[in-house]
Amino acid sequence: MVRSLDEIDRVGVVGAGTMGAGIAQVLATAGYEVAMRDVDRDLVQNGFDSIESSLDRLADRDAIPSDDVDRIVGRVDGTTDLEDLAPCDLVIEAIVEDLEIKQETFADLDRIVDEDVVLATNTSTLSITSIAASTNRPDHVVGLHFMNPVPIMDGVEVVTGESTAPDTVDLAHELAADLDKETWESDDKPGFVTNRILIPWINEGVRAFDEGVATKEDIDRGMTLGTNVPMGPLELADHIGLDVCLHASETLHDELGDRYTPAYLLKRKVEAGHLGKKTGQGFYEYD
Repeated sequence: MVRSLDEIDRVGVVGAGTMGAGIAQVLATAGYEVAMRDVDRDLVQNGFDSIESSLDRLADRDAIPSDDVDRIVGRVDGTTDLEDLAPCDLVIEAIVEDLEIKQETFADLDRIVDEDVVLATNTSTLSITSIAASTNRPDHVVGLHFMNPVPIMDGVEVVTGESTAPDTVDLAHELAADLDKETWESDDKPGFVTNRILIPWINEGVRAFDEGVATKEDIDRGMTLGTNVPMGPLELADHIGLDVCLHASETLHDELGDRYTPAYLLKRKVEAGHLGKKTGQGFYEYD
């Protein structure tokens, strides 16, 4: 049996990058104590900076009371030691999209935390079943794929591996609901629901720009006004990270074939180090 939602007080988050920090923020906002871990102290501090900046923006928009900022940040502990997650009642992994590294991390977590603790992965394309196979609790492993930016987006994709138990799936949905997120469920197929559809859309937007169909501004404007999405494909790619988009596209290409071939310009941007908002330049430029 897995722990029920009312038995979960402290949640571990592995990774303090864009996604990990966002997940830690929404957990702390919902009242959970959070242990946020990354491999070095600078990365942990970057995670805290990201959380504080995000909360300050929300307070400026009166989305949260300004008095809550310090209280929410105070619920998050930073660490570089995975062993510090031992007391956690649930762990969410949000590290680099590399199957081998994720499997090593899950094998370590399997050893560290109690046997009734659920281990969730925020992977956007990798197999939940393969990640779970590195543990002795594959029935307690589930995909919790948050959308970026986590504090703003309303949805979480729950992904079931081959051995994921129904109780584990139920807990994933319940936790997301407690974070004021809505969920949908996907089987453990390449790209799940979101990236299976989203990545080709981004790739086609990049190709349209590269082939001179329209300016980047008009491509994004055409998609936002024409389909009522909040961001066009090029702006969204910048926010996700062009390296992340390329990796997802390559993973889907390996699994599903030529319809997922990465756009040439996407590769060229990544090779140039123009990864989007996080580097200050992608298809657009950022402060």
